[in-house]
Amino acid sequence: MRQGALIGPIIVAIGLVIAAISFAVVGALLETADGSAELRLNRNEAELAAQRGDIETLRAELRDAQVEIDRLSEELALQAAQPRHAPQPQIPDVTITAPEVTGEDEIEDHGGTAAMTEVMRLAKARFNQGITQPGNRVMLEILGHPRDSYSNDCQSVTQPYLRSLLETRQIGPIRVTMIKPALDSLESILAELQQSEPDIHAALGTAGAICARLIRGSRKSVSNHSWGTAIDLKLEGKLDGFGDGGTQFGLLLLAELFNKEGWYWGATYSREDSMHFEVGVETMRKWQAEGLL
Repeated sequence: MRQGALIGPIIVAIGLVIAAISFAVVGALLETADGSAELRLNRNEAELAAQRGDIETLRAELRDAQVEIDRLSEELALQAAQPRHAPQPQIPDVTITAPEVTGEDEIEDHGGTAAMTEVMRLAKARFNQGITQPGNRVMLEILGHPRDSYSNDCQSVTQPYLRSLLETRQIGPIRVTMIKPALDSLESILAELQQSEPDIHAALGTAGAICARLIRGSRKSVSNHSWGTAIDLKLEGKLDGFGDGGTQFGLLLLAELFNKEGWYWGATYSREDSMHFEVGVETMRKWQAEGLL
C-alpha cells in the first residue's frame, strides 16, 4: 500500500516536471519566433527605405529626362518650321568678314542700300561665341509663363509681373515693345550702329518683337518673342530669306553689335534665321542678378 501511495505523487511530480519543461520549450520557441519576426520586420523596413531611395532617384532622372525632352521638342519645332525641299537661291560662296566689304569701291559698285541686302554666306563660327541660346526652361525659370495658354498666332501678355516690365519705345528708326532692360540694351546697340553705319541705321525696320505664341510648328514650345526679349529686323523693308543659308550683309554688321551686348543671333540656328536676335542666357542672368528682372 505504501508503494501504491507513492506512485500518485511521483506521477504528479513527473507531470509537473514535464509541464515545466514544455512551458520552457514553448516560451523559447515563442521568443525565437518573435525574434525572427522582428528580424524580418527590420529587413523589410530596410528594403522599403532602399526602394524609397530608388524611387526618389528615378523621379530625379524623370525630371532630368523631361527637361531634355523639352529641349529636344524646341529643336524639333525649329526643324519642323524650316521649309523642306524649297529651291535654294544662288548665294555667293564666300565667308567675307565685315571689314573686308566696307570699302568705298564696294559701296560705289552696288549703290549704298543695295549692298546692305546683298546675300552672302557667313562664317558661323565667328558669331555667338560665349553666348547661350535661351530655351524655355531658362525663360520660364526667370520670368514665368507670359500667359496661361498659347496658339500659333500672336496674343497679348497676361502675366501681371511681365506686363509691368514691358514698355513701348521709339528707338532710332523703329518703334518696339519689349521688356525694359532689353530696350535699354537695344538703344545702346542702335546708338553705336548710327555712329558706325548711319546708312544701315536709317534703313532699319522691324518685323516684330513682342508676340506671345508657340514656336511655329510646335504644340508646346513657346517662342522667345513671348517674353519681349527677341526682335526680328529687316533692311529697306526687305526680309532676309528664311532658312536659305544666306545672310544680308547689313545684318552681318548688326550681329557683331548684338553679340557685343550679349544677344544671340539666329543665323547660327540649325535652320538659319538671320533676321532674329534674342537676349542670351548670360545676359538674362546678369539682369536677374542686378534686380532688373
